[in-house]
Order: sequence, then C-alpha cells, then structure tokens
Amino acid sequence: MIRLQNVYKEYGGRPALNNINLHIGLGEFAFLVGPSGAGKSTLMRLLYREESPDRGSVMIGGVNLTKLASRQVPLLRRRLGIVFQDYKLLPKQTVTDNVAYVLRALGVEEIDVQRRVQSALCVVNLEDKADAVPEELSGGEQQRVGIARAIVNGPPVLLADEPTGNLDPTTSLEIVQLLERISQRGTTVLISTHDQLIVNALRRRVISLKNGQVVSDVDSGVYELEATV
Repeated sequence: MIRLQNVYKEYGGRPALNNINLHIGLGEFAFLVGPSGAGKSTLMRLLYREESPDRGSVMIGGVNLTKLASRQVPLLRRRLGIVFQDYKLLPKQTVTDNVAYVLRALGVEEIDVQRRVQSALCVVNLEDKADAVPEELSGGEQQRVGIARAIVNGPPVLLADEPTGNLDPTTSLEIVQLLERISQRGTTVLISTHDQLIVNALRRRVISLKNGQVVSDVDSGVYELEATV
C-alpha cells in the first residue's frame, strides 16, 4: 500500500533521507521512530505530498505521488487519513462539522455525511460530544475528533504524525490503541512517534531511522534507543 523506492531528499546540500526503500502492506500497523533530525517528519511529508523527493518514487495504493500535478494534491489528501500532533481542528465549528469537513468538500450528499459522521464518532466513542466545540474538549477528546475526521471517508491509509505529542501517558496509550483497532479494520496505519513507552507496550512493526536511513525494520519490535541516538 505504501512503497518508497530509492528515495533521496536533501536540504541545503545535506541529505534528510538517503536511499530509503520501504514497503508497508495493506492493513499493516507500523511505528516510525528515531531522534529529532532522523528524517521522520520528512518521510511523513513526502507521504501526504507536502514535499517531493529529489530522487526516487513514493507510491500509495499504486499511485506515484511524485508524478501528481499540483492540482491533484488536495484530492489526494482528502482521500488519505492524516492525524496531526496539534489536532488542526476548526475552533469555532462543532465536532460534527469538523468531522464532516472533508466529506462536504468532496460534495457528498448531506444525508450520507450525517451517517458517516455518526459512524466515525462511534468508532472513537464521542457520540455524546457531537455538538461540542473544540475548546470544550480535553486534549485526548480533540485528538479523537481528529481521528474521526481522518477515517470518516474510509481511507485505505492513515498517517499519524506524532499524534500523542501533546497528551499524557495514559491518554497517549488509549489513542494509539484506538489507531491499532482501526488498522484491524483493514486500514494501513503508520505512526511517527518519539514515545518509547507506547512503542514498547504494543510490540508491533518498528521502523527506525537514523541520519536519514532505515537502520532497522523489525516485526513485533521495540524502540531501540541504541540504534537511534
């Protein structure tokens, strides 16, 4: 579902990603780990076409993102699920309207919008918060809204970039376990994280970056600090 082949990206003459080759299959759940500057954020930005590689190809679902025209990028992002550290919710809009935003942008009929939003809120256990606005929610609840928005269109791939960075340990674990359950429904989930405790608790696939290169890729792995510091 996700495939990077010979990907190279540099900034100011210095490589941020150096010959990355990576495949993540349909329905897989994986962590992307490494210290600051390892290349995690760059790799994630390539996957939702915030940036393009200098060399190599980035494929999602058989689509070569490096060949997409600029006008096609917004549609790509609407068909991906993307979860951010800072939630990126519309502050004056209700939970329902935040989750419905992508569907309405795609022109989905309102009766279908309401059905899908209700279903997504059920997945994240926020049915009772449908009419709340973000400032009335805790950080964990806001991130659940972000996840509901990410899955409401049934994307094949969900990208979560440091989704627990602003949350306490207990809430962080709940959020990642929720993402794991979403993966079990058939969605490919890739989580970029610094959170060693969560990675070690779940024992799922762990892809470690260091100096822009994949230094380990282990099923049922842990956060190998010695490989990433």
